[in-house]
Amino acid sequence: MKYIFGPVSSRRFGMSLGIDLSPNEKCCNFDCIYCELQKAPKTDKIVHPPKVLDIIEDVKRGLNKYDVDVVTITANGEPTLYPNLDELVNAVNEIKGEKKSLILSNASTIMEKNIQNALKKLDIVKLSLDCVHSKIFQKIDRPIDKIRVEEIIKGIKEFSKIFHGELVIEVLVVKNINDKNEDFVALNEVFKQINPTRIDISTIDRPPAYNVEPVEYERLFELSKAIKNQHIFIASRKNLANKRESYSREELLQTFIKRPFSEDDIKNILDDASRKIFFMLVREGLVKEKIIANTRFYTA
Repeated sequence: MKYIFGPVSSRRFGMSLGIDLSPNEKCCNFDCIYCELQKAPKTDKIVHPPKVLDIIEDVKRGLNKYDVDVVTITANGEPTLYPNLDELVNAVNEIKGEKKSLILSNASTIMEKNIQNALKKLDIVKLSLDCVHSKIFQKIDRPIDKIRVEEIIKGIKEFSKIFHGELVIEVLVVKNINDKNEDFVALNEVFKQINPTRIDISTIDRPPAYNVEPVEYERLFELSKAIKNQHIFIASRKNLANKRESYSREELLQTFIKRPFSEDDIKNILDDASRKIFFMLVREGLVKEKIIANTRFYTA
């Protein structure tokens, strides 16, 4: 099977059967400094696009063989550069059954109406937005010449008004580039207007193409506090067993009102005493569980 991979276990989206729209070469209109893929010239097209029929045959075989939660459209680069994206989305939706359809995009083409119309038929759309300022955008995402972050933000806002599925925005933080408090205050203002289903905040956890560094989990958590009234998932492989926080009953309730915690937050952030209070609040019905894009959150 040439065009699918996995299943891959993802804490963010569950068990995923991936579709790779450019399996033989990297085709991307960004040259992100944190990218785990090998360096390659930037392009605004997938050089050797596979046929939809061939992709779907692979997906059918994968769905017959594996039990998964989502069918994920991705690429060795940027999947929205695929010329037959609308046709592919329709075909995936026809065969996925109860599984959810998902795309992982850098948001570079979200201002285009044909892309919006294709993506709005998916169950989950994950778009990247690492910053809101042009200078930082040019430094971290290194786009092909014609792409502007202002147009991306405008496109995401437009898309959020017509999309009825689950919209996930990912912010990837790189040390000394987009890790300042004011960067996240600015992002918060944009998120107020987009109102995504979930915001994922992450950092580098695989060897990047360029010599850049991740930030600590603790810093991600501090930065996330600038994002108000949103469901936030902090992606980290780090165990913080020796640095967990202590919360009173009232502090937990107030925290969950302002910022729902993911299941990983409960494990990574709360100390043993705080978790006991948390479970008590759940039993009392003061804290509720909510599943968003296959990730469990808790809110007051």
